[in-house]
Amino acid sequence: MHRVAVLALEGVAPFELGMPSRVFGNAHAPDGGPLYEVTVCTADGRPVATDAGFTIGVSAGPEALAAADTVIVPPTHSLPGLLRGEPLSQPLADALARIRPGTRIVSICTGSEVLAAAGLLDGRPATTHWVHAPEFRRAFPRVQLDEDVLFVDDGDVLTSAGVAAGIDLLLYLVRADHGSAVANLTARLCVVPPWRDGGQAQYIVRPVPEPTVATTTATRAWALERLGEPIALAELAAHARMSLRTFTRRFRDEVGMTPVQWLTGQRLEMARQLLETSDLPVDLVAHRSGFGSANSLRQHMRSALGISPIAYRRTFQPNSYAPAHH
Repeated sequence: MHRVAVLALEGVAPFELGMPSRVFGNAHAPDGGPLYEVTVCTADGRPVATDAGFTIGVSAGPEALAAADTVIVPPTHSLPGLLRGEPLSQPLADALARIRPGTRIVSICTGSEVLAAAGLLDGRPATTHWVHAPEFRRAFPRVQLDEDVLFVDDGDVLTSAGVAAGIDLLLYLVRADHGSAVANLTARLCVVPPWRDGGQAQYIVRPVPEPTVATTTATRAWALERLGEPIALAELAAHARMSLRTFTRRFRDEVGMTPVQWLTGQRLEMARQLLETSDLPVDLVAHRSGFGSANSLRQHMRSALGISPIAYRRTFQPNSYAPAHH
């Protein structure tokens, strides 16, 4: 059971506060069992006023943050000082400090301001509600803000734009955790689309930084556009305008793995999405995701996931037709 803690702050927006319970509460295993346990908590365990004229009581305090696998911070309109550079209150800072290393941290809408004020977004790509983007950029210059996307996935920290984009992100998390079949059924039960038409932006993982910032982020974005093509390590370094040695060192510092490991992981993720959502033959999936051949894709999937491409597709598309050439 994946434990989710939703942190209700003073002035919280009730709609966004309730979204995690509704989305994760509708995510079930094939046997009908729940996949997530959602707890709503406050920084001190006391009731908080919402921005809708009523107060909510909660069953947990900051101890829920320490026990959670995923922490979600919905928006509040009662902390405008954060955009003026004011620090977090001590109780809130102490509560956030209880989150264990490695916990997945998620913000909905202006909840990103709380993460930014806590230093959790420094040097990282993120998004927020577009209305607040100019103020956000001034208040938190170390954050690589992109207000044009629905949400940003930066590994253990994910941020979403306003309101409905939070639902997009929550469904994305269900899909990442349990695959398209579970996420699609969850979306149907919530009577929302699994993804929005034309929503290519929701699959952008890392926005391109300002040109003056010497990081590997822009090169990662460049590589993501070319996963189906052969990409040599020297090409990546050349794109980043760094020596091979400097690029490899900086890439590892920023991403926590080698460029080759990261590239293989991104190609595997693309292959998984194609297997889950399309009926393309496996050899074409392999070609489009950059593995070159079905045999190469099969070897990488068996090594990383312990399953073949065909078996993986059948897991997420049990009624799919299996093309003859694999």
